[in-house]
Amino acid sequence: MSTNALRDLNGPAVPELEKKNENSSKGNFIKVTLENNSEILGKFQNLSSSSVTLQNGSGVESNGEIGNVEVEYVETENLVDLLLVDETVNVTLLARLDSKDWVSVCEALNNVRQLSFYHMEKLTDMLGDLVSKIVKSLKNPRSAVCKTAIMTAADIFKVYNDRIIEFLDPMLVQLLLKSSQDKRFVCDASETALIAMTTWISPSLLLSKLLPYLKNKNPRIRAKASMCFSRSVSQLGDEGIKRYGIDKLIQIAASQLSDQLPESREAARTLVMELQTFYERSQSSSSEDLSLDSESTSWEAFCQSELSPLSAQAILRVTSTAKEGSVLGC
Repeated sequence: MSTNALRDLNGPAVPELEKKNENSSKGNFIKVTLENNSEILGKFQNLSSSSVTLQNGSGVESNGEIGNVEVEYVETENLVDLLLVDETVNVTLLARLDSKDWVSVCEALNNVRQLSFYHMEKLTDMLGDLVSKIVKSLKNPRSAVCKTAIMTAADIFKVYNDRIIEFLDPMLVQLLLKSSQDKRFVCDASETALIAMTTWISPSLLLSKLLPYLKNKNPRIRAKASMCFSRSVSQLGDEGIKRYGIDKLIQIAASQLSDQLPESREAARTLVMELQTFYERSQSSSSEDLSLDSESTSWEAFCQSELSPLSAQAILRVTSTAKEGSVLGC
């Protein structure tokens, strides 16, 4: 099993007979291992994009639940198309996302990923309902379901871009929470999803969604939100920064520089450097047309005019230190 797989093994594996679904070339990757029990195969005929291994003797516990299961996560580039597209979308998808069987939920989440890439128009009108189901899975205490939901969120961002913005809030708070957890593989997957979010959703729409979390009581959430905010600003470009207002952005950066966690402070430093570069570039451009006093339009003067003395000092310390470092590195 790959290092990205979740292990939920309560005992040693027993001798087993492997049976693979013959439709694996079309997206059904289920591998069921059991001993003299083929009936359970019927339950998994339509499982797609996740590899599940049952490793107890019967394959089913006494209460009908699946026994020990091993889940292999499929990366986006390895997703394949579905066989029964219309049946999956119109009949089974939402119901399976609500299933009490966690393996069925993982299957349905992977179906959402496949449909998003190969039949995105099929899910467009269902995005609101799908996001609510994804959020429910993000809250699931079972790590396999949670991570699969995180991967689904990342793929939704990549495919639907700004069309997801009206449904983003509940998904965003869960991803920030999960990225702040101690479970390393859940945290890493959430980080990947947040990077996809800041890459594929327009910063002009996303920044307002992130702002409240910069003041969250949880310092870890603030740190993750700061990192997202900084990445999103870097996507704005000169015109975007001008429209948003560099005065607003420099105040946000200054407030994050004194944050409790180093991740927040580092994200703020990155943002400050981005803003200084933009400011000096815009001043250089405007000086060609306007006769301006160099002292009044310097970066230092700008910071001092927009911020409190302490905040301006903190900002200027960041930029001067970076400048000294670049000189020494020459």
